[in-house]
Amino acid sequence: MATETRGSRARHLARFGLAASLGLAFVWIGIQHFRNPEPFEAIVPGYLGWPRFWNFTSGGLEILLGIGLIVPATRRWSAWLLFLLVLAMSLANLNMWVNDLPFNGTRLSTRGHLLRWVGQAVLLALLGFLGSPWIRRSSRENIR
Repeated sequence: MATETRGSRARHLARFGLAASLGLAFVWIGIQHFRNPEPFEAIVPGYLGWPRFWNFTSGGLEILLGIGLIVPATRRWSAWLLFLLVLAMSLANLNMWVNDLPFNGTRLSTRGHLLRWVGQAVLLALLGFLGSPWIRRSSRENIR
């Protein structure tokens, strides 16, 4: 019984560590959308229009949902909403690749773009894991 409790605690801490790490990363990146908006606005696809609106909207959502990842009570919804946001922001990354746009003065090679897409796939998998309904939540996590 003590082993189950220890294993449960370890899983809870690992899940919290992953959620907190990703959450803080999203908050930091979201803040960058407001502190230095130009690089983000430059990669918004032209057909969407209003790059400032999309930049501030995505930055604000990254901050809000990043905080939501850290809080156990909102983690599942935040993870799924971030999953959808990352999918939507993939349009900007695709636009950056197709039109060879620099980000903050740096142009990526084809290999760089492919690595970025692999990173996004891993990020989507992690967000899917954190938001997954089949992960058994501990009673401790349900209370919070």
